[in-house]
Amino acid sequence: MKIQIFAIIGSFFFKFLGCGAQPPVNRAHCTNPAFDKHVAFYLSFTIPTMDPTELKKQLPQTILLDAREKKEYEISHIPNATHCGYDQFDITKWHHLPKNQPIVVYCSIGYRSEKIAEKLKKAGFSKVHNLYGSIFEWVNQGNAVVDAQGNPTRKVHAYNQSWSKWIASDKAERVW
Repeated sequence: MKIQIFAIIGSFFFKFLGCGAQPPVNRAHCTNPAFDKHVAFYLSFTIPTMDPTELKKQLPQTILLDAREKKEYEISHIPNATHCGYDQFDITKWHHLPKNQPIVVYCSIGYRSEKIAEKLKKAGFSKVHNLYGSIFEWVNQGNAVVDAQGNPTRKVHAYNQSWSKWIASDKAERVW
């Protein structure tokens, strides 16, 4: 009974915090429909989304920020991404970047990156996007990731065991 009450209260707060918002019709999508639905539930779509195919076309002129925690980033990250973190994110560390430079932020699925992207937008950055499906979708589409030394790796930090199901096992080795 307690679990059901917490689930109801949690759903209520998610709706009022922006999660579970109606996704825009013209948005990025994940290749796995179940994962796409899962990602869409967690986002508020306050930041324009971009899919991995679009991101690859815009590299290297796009600044790529990884909003996961340091231990996740060190396991693997998208090549040329810079760690910005989530819990310890400090907007003052990014004021040196040009305000009109394209920036794409990612995390595991897109929730944390959307929150960091909102902070960047509020600070005056005009071309900020959230990588839809984030690093999970990046590897699910067969794109490379690198470890802390910049070497290619198949490992992807899956946040925890239950979230690991969203990483296609034939595309990456899941760790948490």
